[in-house]
Amino acid sequence: MLNTGKLAGRVIFITGASRGIGKEIALKAARDGARIVVAAKTADPHPTLPGTIYTAAKEIEAAGGQALPCVVDVRDESAVQGAVQDVVRQFGGIDVVVNNASAISLTGTLETSMKKYDLMHNINTRGTYLVSKCCLPYLKKGQNPHILNISPPLNMNPRWFRDHVAYTMAKYGMSMCVLGMAQEFKADGIAVNALWPRTAIITAAMKMLGGQSVDVQCRKPEIMADAAYVMLTRDSRSYTGHFAIDDEVLRDVGVTDLAQYAVDPKATLLPDFFLDEALDDSVKDTFVQQGGQLKFDGGKEKAEAAAPAGDGKIAKLFGTIEGFLSEEIVQNTNAVYQFEVSGDDAGQWFLDLKNGSGSCGRGPASSPDATFKMSSDDFLKMFAGKLKPAAAFMTGKMKLSGDMGKAMKLDKLMGKLKSKL
Repeated sequence: MLNTGKLAGRVIFITGASRGIGKEIALKAARDGARIVVAAKTADPHPTLPGTIYTAAKEIEAAGGQALPCVVDVRDESAVQGAVQDVVRQFGGIDVVVNNASAISLTGTLETSMKKYDLMHNINTRGTYLVSKCCLPYLKKGQNPHILNISPPLNMNPRWFRDHVAYTMAKYGMSMCVLGMAQEFKADGIAVNALWPRTAIITAAMKMLGGQSVDVQCRKPEIMADAAYVMLTRDSRSYTGHFAIDDEVLRDVGVTDLAQYAVDPKATLLPDFFLDEALDDSVKDTFVQQGGQLKFDGGKEKAEAAAPAGDGKIAKLFGTIEGFLSEEIVQNTNAVYQFEVSGDDAGQWFLDLKNGSGSCGRGPASSPDATFKMSSDDFLKMFAGKLKPAAAFMTGKMKLSGDMGKAMKLDKLMGKLKSKL
């Protein structure tokens, strides 16, 4: 989507702008000649994550904008206040705030330590509230002032609380800021809105959650940047209190070629959390992209699911896996997995890729590193390569507890197993 120049000279304070969605929003605004505050923690190169506030600032300047890199931990009130004062001294004020910084742990209540709970709530909810609060006195004087939170619609479907209630609470806290502040500051002409992606977006965080192979099922961060650009250039007095979805925002302004945003335009797209259309399994099974439109296609999967799973298919599957195991696989994986399968072929199964040359079979695992819970039908589809683990997890077909990093190693192993099964 082409830039219009409407953000030229505007001062935009973006949290978490050193990489991912935050950086793409910054680059989009920079092409208009905006002045960007890169507010993030990463001042020194991270061993596994790309980018720092300084590398992002260089990219912003190369794109045509001005950049002010600020080391900011949004949990630290004095750091946020200091950064805001630095911005006002440097640029004279603040016109836009994008609350993008976020922490995620997709764990159940018993698996979520209070340290993780506090991290998510202090960054997502408290950080968003704090940054907004500190910037609001300047937004009141700003040009077409906006606050944009990268947070979901407030969907009260229990599905979105069941498996990761702490994360949902923290993320919904950002959205509740939108709900309240949009009304609180409406008379001041300050727009407060939320933006959320329809599908998974390929970022460093997404690769950590879904493994390296998940990228082909994602859209690129540019779709969020383009949608944010549309929202931030709308009249702040008339456009406020909205919970927008990226592709809907773009369709409203005539963007019909959504395939341009896909990492692989032919691949099945992975739906993001908190949107119910990804859950109606009675009618809709597979999230696919056709002609730039997103729709569900359940026919093929329904036919494949018609065959009963209770005829020993899982036992046969583990027999095949057993013949594939080796000391090399054990050394590369170093994990024990437990599978709790429901449905026609219910039972517990284990896969030990930590000891000896590996073993597997029926029964509970000894000290599993990761435990998977799913139906027998979905279990068989997953090992046959017809259901990707990341898609199963994000659509609620699989519950996962334990070490997420070691769980992702199983995804790579299944890719190698596919030709053998």
